[in-house]
Amino acid sequence: MRRQIIVVFLSLFCIALPSAFGADRGALFKLTAHGHTMYLFGTMHVGQPKFYPLEPRITAAVVGASTLALEIDPAEDSAAALAAFGMAVPGANVREMTPAFQERLRKAVRQAGIDGDAVAKYKPWLVATVFAIAEYAAQGYRTDLSVDAHLAQLARRAKVPVIGLESPSYQLNLFNRLSNAEQMRFLEESIELIESGKQHAEVRQIIDAWRSADQRTLDAIAARAASDTSVSGKFVKKVLLDERNVTLADKLAALLQRDDKVVAAIGVLHLVGANSVPALLGARGVIVERIY
Repeated sequence: MRRQIIVVFLSLFCIALPSAFGADRGALFKLTAHGHTMYLFGTMHVGQPKFYPLEPRITAAVVGASTLALEIDPAEDSAAALAAFGMAVPGANVREMTPAFQERLRKAVRQAGIDGDAVAKYKPWLVATVFAIAEYAAQGYRTDLSVDAHLAQLARRAKVPVIGLESPSYQLNLFNRLSNAEQMRFLEESIELIESGKQHAEVRQIIDAWRSADQRTLDAIAARAASDTSVSGKFVKKVLLDERNVTLADKLAALLQRDDKVVAAIGVLHLVGANSVPALLGARGVIVERIY
């Protein structure tokens, strides 16, 4: 659960049935306030060709939008942010690891098929995230085919402005709130998920829930995230979801007040659960209609 949520969150970086007209994916809400309307869509930050086309309501809304607001504009370069916030002091990781843990890490690196030399340069939280990305890739899902990138392409072809609600630096710097010890435990929990096979199963579950707009399963995933007491689970729930949901809701409320026909698209787990963005907006008096 922890690793899959991180990838849902990280926009830096479904086996769907083909359809000429698209099918419901993720979650879609209609927001109304101040005489304006906004559509709020739940995305995945990975994708594959069979995800597309999306269903006509969201594609038409994007093409006819005044603005498309994403977590991060996919055109924004994240390299500088990764260098600033994701790189470890040389040798620091090894000093924190027992020989047994080093061997478990080497095995996980081999299993994931990733560059061990590169991993040695990353902070532990970033290594855990790389493992998650590798699992999505192993199941056929690519970051370059993400739903966010697809929507941005639709918007730009229609000459709709694309804006980012957050920046790569803001997102990545959140992980530096974790102490070195917490980051090492974060990485160990990731390896435990790989060793148990849970990471593979959880990736499949969230992709299947997104591609079929399965509200019940998405709500169950949110409930499990809320009850996760691991170091990584608590960080994801408190910081990556709940805290960011408040700031995302603030920005969307301001956009809704200022502009009509905005489309906002953010990771689907921000749209489910007790402290979701739609729930926060509803508490502020916004009329919230769930379309699917």
